[in-house]
This record gives sequence, C-alpha cells and structure tokens, in this order.
Amino acid sequence: MPRKKKKKTNKTPIIVLGLIFLFSVSFTLGLYSKDLIPINLQQPSEEKIQIIPQDMNFDGIEYTELRVPAVDNFGNGVATTLFVGITPGTGRTWVDIDGLLFWVDTQNSIRIAKNVAEEYTGQSLSDKNLIFKVEANASVIGGPSAGSALAIATIAAVQGDKLRPDVMITGSVNHDGTIGPVGGIVEKANAAKLTGANLFLVPLLQGTEVLYEQREHCELYGGVEFCSIETVPKKVSVSGEAGINIEEVQTIGDAYGYFVSQTA
Repeated sequence: MPRKKKKKTNKTPIIVLGLIFLFSVSFTLGLYSKDLIPINLQQPSEEKIQIIPQDMNFDGIEYTELRVPAVDNFGNGVATTLFVGITPGTGRTWVDIDGLLFWVDTQNSIRIAKNVAEEYTGQSLSDKNLIFKVEANASVIGGPSAGSALAIATIAAVQGDKLRPDVMITGSVNHDGTIGPVGGIVEKANAAKLTGANLFLVPLLQGTEVLYEQREHCELYGGVEFCSIETVPKKVSVSGEAGINIEEVQTIGDAYGYFVSQTA
C-alpha cells in the first residue's frame, strides 16, 4: 500500500509568537532592571581600587608616612614604607604598590581599613580620594598582615595627625576595628628593630612565638649509626628574641594611642 504523506505543519507562527514573547519580557526587564539588580552589585566605579596610571600626577599632596614590617618571598623580615594621601574627590581609591605579592588580599585590607577609618573618625570619605603608596626594596608578602597599618595611616591622613616614626605595627584588621593575628612576628620584629623602631605593636597573645628548630639525632643499631632530623618547638619572647619593646594591642583605637602619644 502506498504510504500516506504526512501533513506539513507550518511552524512559522509559533516561532514568531515566541520571538514576540521574548522581546516583551526583555523590554519589561530593561525597564525595571534597576529594581531587580541587588544593591551590592550597583557599586559606582568610584569605589573601585585602581592602579595609579603613569600619566597621573599627585605631586603637591601631603602624605602620611608609616614604616611597616613585612616578610619577603625568602622568609626574611624587611621594612616597607606606606604613604597615604587624601584629596577632595568622589570616593576613589588609587594605589601604587611596588613589589607586592598577594595583591587581591591587600585590596580587601585597603577596603576594610577605609571603612574602619570612617567609623573611627566619624567622617565620611565619599567626597575624598585616597592615595596609597608602598615602597619596598624586595618582593614582599602582602595580604591581611598590613591591615592594621593601613587603618592607622588612613586615620592619621583624615585627621591630619603625625605618626611617631619609632613605632611600628603588624596585624590584620577586622571590620569592627579589632586586630587579628598574623604570622612572621619574630621576623617582622627583627626588621622593626633594624630600622630604628623602639616599640613594636603586635596582635593580642602574639607577644610570644613558637619557633621550630631542627637538630640531628644519631643512634647506633648493631654497630651501624642511624641519624635523623628532628623538629623541636621552642616558645620564645618576641621582645627577648628581637631586642625590641613589644606591646599587644586588641583594637585600632588601642594601637593609635601609641602612634600619637609623646612617649613610646
């Protein structure tokens, strides 16, 4: 028997109706997209942290200066210099950081430091531009460990305070102004001592540090000597190890008092 031919269905009207529906939905979403996008995604470009272009000139700005201890990529303690400037503006943050590793973590520390400075001083920085510069002689480990120093220097820039050159600090900064723990305390204390600091501020409970020493242990078994390397923990005073005065600080407010006091 001959096969019956299937009746062809014209799909054009269905496609046209589908396109019209999609267009209508897109148009409606376009009209009300501002209401549908979460507020935290509608951040103005001024809030972004941006690298200073080579053709941008910030000469003539008075900077707040603060020496900051760090650890280089070989694990050695080094001292860097942090500069923070402030100008009238629209809330922008510009940075010029030389030889810094872990840049993403450092950006977050800058954002938190800025918010802490606003809370501490009671002044909004939405009509100010901040300029952060860090000078280092080596590739240094950035990230959260400079957070407290960033907050201190930003507060000083806002208030026009001059910071003591013989006081240095290490520690992360939390959103509420508390100071969090960091590593490499002894190495940073040594760097602070070598650069002329008389007082080194560290996070709470980090005035002592556990160091690990390696030593060789050998024993005779059946006339044959077997040797192994053992790791031995040793609790040390950071002050005694580095030869510098140590103070533990819990908040940015506690630390700031040392930077602006007459005696360290």
